Amino acid sequence: MRTLALIGNPNTGKTTLFNALTGLAQHSGNYPGVTVEYKVGTLTLDGEDALELIDLPGAYSLAAHSPDEMLAIDVLLGQQQDAPSIDGILAVVDASNLRRNFYLVSQLAEIGLPLVVALNMGDIAIRRGIRIDASALSAALGAPVVPICAHRRQGLAELRRTLADLSADPAPAQPQRVELPDQLRCAMAELQAAVPGPLSSVEALRALVDEDGYAERRLLASAGDGIADRLHGLRTGGADALSELESNARYAWIDGLLARAIDQPSRLESRRSDRADRILAHRLFGVAIFVLVNVLVFEAIYTWSGPLMDGIDALFGACGARAAALIPPGALQSLVVDGLIAGVGGVLIFLPQIAILFFFIALLEDSGYMARAALLMDRLLTRVGLSGTAFMPLLSSFACAVPGIMATRTIEDRRDRFATILVAPLMSCSARLPVYVLFIGAFVPDRSLLGGVIGLQALTLLAFYCLGALVAIPMAWLLKRTLLKGDPPPFLLELPSYKTPDLRTVLLRVYHSSRAFVVRAGSLILATTIAMWALAYFPRSEAVVERHQIERQAVAPAALDALEKHQAAELVENSYLGQAGHWVAPVVRPLGWDWRIGMAVIASFPAREVIISALGTIYSLGAGEDEGSESLRATLAAATWPDGRPIYTLAVALSIMVFFALCAQCLSTLVVIKKETGSYRWSLFSFGYMTALAYFGALATYQVGTAWGL
Repeated sequence: MRTLALIGNPNTGKTTLFNALTGLAQHSGNYPGVTVEYKVGTLTLDGEDALELIDLPGAYSLAAHSPDEMLAIDVLLGQQQDAPSIDGILAVVDASNLRRNFYLVSQLAEIGLPLVVALNMGDIAIRRGIRIDASALSAALGAPVVPICAHRRQGLAELRRTLADLSADPAPAQPQRVELPDQLRCAMAELQAAVPGPLSSVEALRALVDEDGYAERRLLASAGDGIADRLHGLRTGGADALSELESNARYAWIDGLLARAIDQPSRLESRRSDRADRILAHRLFGVAIFVLVNVLVFEAIYTWSGPLMDGIDALFGACGARAAALIPPGALQSLVVDGLIAGVGGVLIFLPQIAILFFFIALLEDSGYMARAALLMDRLLTRVGLSGTAFMPLLSSFACAVPGIMATRTIEDRRDRFATILVAPLMSCSARLPVYVLFIGAFVPDRSLLGGVIGLQALTLLAFYCLGALVAIPMAWLLKRTLLKGDPPPFLLELPSYKTPDLRTVLLRVYHSSRAFVVRAGSLILATTIAMWALAYFPRSEAVVERHQIERQAVAPAALDALEKHQAAELVENSYLGQAGHWVAPVVRPLGWDWRIGMAVIASFPAREVIISALGTIYSLGAGEDEGSESLRATLAAATWPDGRPIYTLAVALSIMVFFALCAQCLSTLVVIKKETGSYRWSLFSFGYMTALAYFGALATYQVGTAWGL
């Protein structure tokens, strides 16, 4: 199987094309020693012939400064460990902005691999009055140029035929290259001669031109610090700056190339995207619309997922009842019903909420609106030392902090990237949602506001989603002025044209994101549920069991259910988990919590959403309870202190939600922080400062709420 690298500028429809060519025949992973995730898909050509397509991160040029760009160059140059050798390059370009896109194409042509150019977004180019002669452009470039419209599936058959011809050609033609100035070519030759090991012309050029870039840092690491003086001498020895020489030569080459094949109006009319941006990117109206969009998203998460979650709950409830009927009472039955079945159900019940959230994120990104949101947020993020490039990772963290933290790899500045990593877990991820849903549904009145436009419960949910973001602002400001002191890098962002989202691309992203949650987080949640079952089941007090067996013989059949629940409550209190709850009771008492809440918090350390099954177990309802369980809500509302006062008031419920909104109770997130920063020190710091924030935030919430009579 031959291997092609798929690469292009951001916002050129590269992901849409990758999904259209490979569909579900794709997977993702990480190369050894690399934290950047890659995607590989199989592209079937004719019959059994197939190509392996590697979807590389988007890049404007081969000047690498971020981990994403580093991976792309290493794969293209065959220097990435365990990556297959590349047999050709499929470059995706935006037909409405060829001059900018062909800068990368000019660099790809110098790698020495066969090249195919996919001319995407031709419909946008036509709307702008741009006419492109693909045949003339192909002849001038010396490589195939295929017009396509990926989101409409137009031109894909011709692209497949072109790739099949390329794969079958034993000696494919090489594309035309830029004629670099003599000063630059001489400097490249001198650098290659000065380095003891092999150094390709592409690497030499990048090391010379991209000061403090990836190529230079790798060259210094391999050739020693002595080469640094040589690099400095070559950069300053000529009459002109090498970077200016390269860019001038490339744009002259591009202008000559496009002059033969493109016809466009001298002055483009005001585009629809520009007219829309007068409102959507407006300093005031844009922010108001952004807030309304977020209200819609969270209202959908809260209400639309309800019927689906109820169906999943009913399905696993029936499975648990069936298993309980087949397995005799005892440890094995409890393990299967309360551990395995309840654990799997506890994972899958989150899927509707996660899928809805990912659906909206993918929809907003594919439409082009997400870039406008980043522009609006840059005005805020700059004030706290971050830039608009941090917005995407932070927004992704609302779905799950794990992909959000991984998305920071595109942030070039190390201090900016680490600051974003450390505040990303403060965004209310989907794992916090069950906690909010449970306590909002049980203790926040179900009233309508604004004439029935939005409910008080949905507004409370939105408020808690905003809480983490609001706390993240001063935390980022503090981090960038203490541990990570430094100025934010310049914010450069392309605003892509608005377009109708490609539904297939959106649904594929929802599928892959949901699948990743089940595979990665699901296994941890399941293991945690079983571990918490063991802590709640052992040690088994035989005295309690024998006493209740005697009591069963003396009570009426109608009272057996209550007796069973009472026995389960006693056994849980005597278990290892119950002992831990009693141990932390003095610490959590100022928060309005009793030992049961403290025990549930301990149980949920590996994953926040485990608190639901933990509360179900503690209150003798079974680990299969979910956030929508009316019995669990009623049990919490009826729970009392020994003197008869209710344990769960509105102030206590708000205190618990504040704690979970700010705490670092997610083992997966802490592991990813270590992986992305390269040190456990940052994971421990994140856990420490977030736990302190959560405790004192919950303390203040309870004390103030109680004073107000909540």
